Amino acid sequence: MTDSDTKELMIRIADALDRLAPPPATTVVPDDADAFVWHAETGRLEPVAEINRLDIEQLIGVDRSRDTLLSNTRRFAEGFPANNALLWGARGMGKSSLVKAVQGTVAEETGGALVLVEIHREDLASLPRLLAVLRESKRKFILFCDDLSFDGDDTTYKSLKAMLEGGIEGRPKNVVFYATSNRRHLMPRDMIENERSTGINPGEAVEEKVSLSDRFGLWLGFHNCDQDTFFEMLDSYVDRYGLDIDRETLHAEAVEWSMTRGARSGRVAWQYIQDLAGRQKKMLD
Repeated sequence: MTDSDTKELMIRIADALDRLAPPPATTVVPDDADAFVWHAETGRLEPVAEINRLDIEQLIGVDRSRDTLLSNTRRFAEGFPANNALLWGARGMGKSSLVKAVQGTVAEETGGALVLVEIHREDLASLPRLLAVLRESKRKFILFCDDLSFDGDDTTYKSLKAMLEGGIEGRPKNVVFYATSNRRHLMPRDMIENERSTGINPGEAVEEKVSLSDRFGLWLGFHNCDQDTFFEMLDSYVDRYGLDIDRETLHAEAVEWSMTRGARSGRVAWQYIQDLAGRQKKMLD
């Protein structure tokens, strides 16, 4: 083998190793995106090219929660005091959709100054690393955790608890934390009762975990919608996307659709609309 062949082989090996090596950890938040997903294993903020969200006008039946969260977020984006928010309650009623819609609305109003960063529940232990990156940025961030809850001996909540309040550093002034959960106290009732019944000091046994939800300044509750609200959601979607169906047929089909799923919710309404649009060969843009 000649020196030239050896050099070419070494270059190919080096290129292969570069492809296999993980990308470097994020030290500065990139300016080319308005949303990121945090990957704790590599310490990277992965840009999101297209956020899966609805326009805020499409969210029906959550007017009070929408207005409250939007007002809180606008104050935060303007540099005024704002609260961390826990959106809790019924499945499919638009908790995560509202967070994404509010961020999109305020980001547009502020020229991209408000960024959405999603962190998965299992990555909460890496919060200090993530906050160290966000703290140095001039932009403001909604740190978003969807479907937040804790079970059994899970101790990852401690990192979140210190960040919300009580830690030496606390949360940076340019970060607010929004979470969604089906549980108001972020842990199942049977777990609370079990620890109360078996603990040496029953009250103290659950105080640390239950108090986590108390550290959210805003509690926004979401409840199952009634039939009139369900129909209002459907009518709004049909008008927005120009779907060809009369109201009587729409409501009858949607009621049957919801019965097969055992619930009425914004998610069920949207799933029916997707089916209807597909049957009519229309895009939902």
